[in-house]
Amino acid sequence: MEYSTCRDLPPLLSSFVDTFVDFSVSGLFLPHPLNYNPNSPKENPKASTSPPLPQTRYPSPDRLIAIGDLHGDLQKFKEALRLAGLTDGNGRWIGGNTTLVQVGDVLDRGGDELKILYFLEKLKGEASRSDGLIITMNGNHEIMNIDGDFRYVTQSGLDEFKVWADWFCIGNSMKSLCDGLEKPKYLFEGIPSVFPGIKEEFHEGIRARIAALRPKGPISVKFLSGNQTVLVIGESVFVHGGLLQKHVFYGLERINEEVSNWINGLTRRLSPDFVRGRDSVVWLRAFSEELAKKCDCSTLEHVLATIPGAKRMIMGHTIQEAGINGVCENRAIRIDVGMSKGCINGLPEVLEIYNSEIRVLTSNRLYQRYESLEADKKERLGLFLPEQGPKQVEVKS
Repeated sequence: MEYSTCRDLPPLLSSFVDTFVDFSVSGLFLPHPLNYNPNSPKENPKASTSPPLPQTRYPSPDRLIAIGDLHGDLQKFKEALRLAGLTDGNGRWIGGNTTLVQVGDVLDRGGDELKILYFLEKLKGEASRSDGLIITMNGNHEIMNIDGDFRYVTQSGLDEFKVWADWFCIGNSMKSLCDGLEKPKYLFEGIPSVFPGIKEEFHEGIRARIAALRPKGPISVKFLSGNQTVLVIGESVFVHGGLLQKHVFYGLERINEEVSNWINGLTRRLSPDFVRGRDSVVWLRAFSEELAKKCDCSTLEHVLATIPGAKRMIMGHTIQEAGINGVCENRAIRIDVGMSKGCINGLPEVLEIYNSEIRVLTSNRLYQRYESLEADKKERLGLFLPEQGPKQVEVKS
């Protein structure tokens, strides 16, 4: 009988500890559901043994916003959200039923990687309550980190994960105090303590990052396993790098399913082939080279023709120093403006599709000089300066 009270408390205790750890790491209140393990058949016989798979296809919303690579810069991300009218000055969702797509590369090059992941999780809940939708995608840097490739990690990025690991271990110790909870698995199981050839001061951060982001790691499962790798919304195909016909023939749903299962630790140890290599869906640059003449419009046309209803491909991955632009008669739209301080510290820009009209929302004041151009010219996007209303400008190439 001495443990009877404790046995009634495990769901509440587990939820409290997870919320406590999240708040300690991020400063954000993210309540957790009251259950032991929603995917465990033993505790919930009706639950599936596999997490839900990412949805690949969505109908066109009234308003869609797409934001490019973030690379660990939370401040620039918040500026982009405010530019799009999606959040207020306190970071709360005010975007109503808007759909937001972030095309990947939250990780690397900056020190706010976890802060961005937590902030996105908070916004997803707020958007959902307003009938909005936030979709996050895997970029090549998410795939690299899950694979243990940390070549673009910064010292501040290692420090952030080290702080997370400390709080996560404290949370596990708290859960271990209750007899009714399964003893947590050792976070660093199978991870070496030293890394020859790497400065000792980095070892703790590397261990924490591996533990967090490896397949079945707490952070990769919590924040990345539900990401789409390819996405179709109405007439627009979203992908971090680009799609070739072989990827479409392989199956868009199959790509999402296999990446999700890999991140959840259900399949292979290494990432699938279609997200590794220069021609993979997260590395391809055939349609995103800054010079318009280098874009393979013929291949792009054939790829889009194999996806029913698709009119354009929207991608990040390759920095566009001149800003968001479209080539191949706007069938290829490139939205990575290198806004992170870890990249080129570019000015925030976002892509908006509103009632099928495509335009760029920008904070770049240089574009005040553009006036309306004739509508029959090709390869242009509408440019919107929030204080002045819409203007038409040449698509930058």
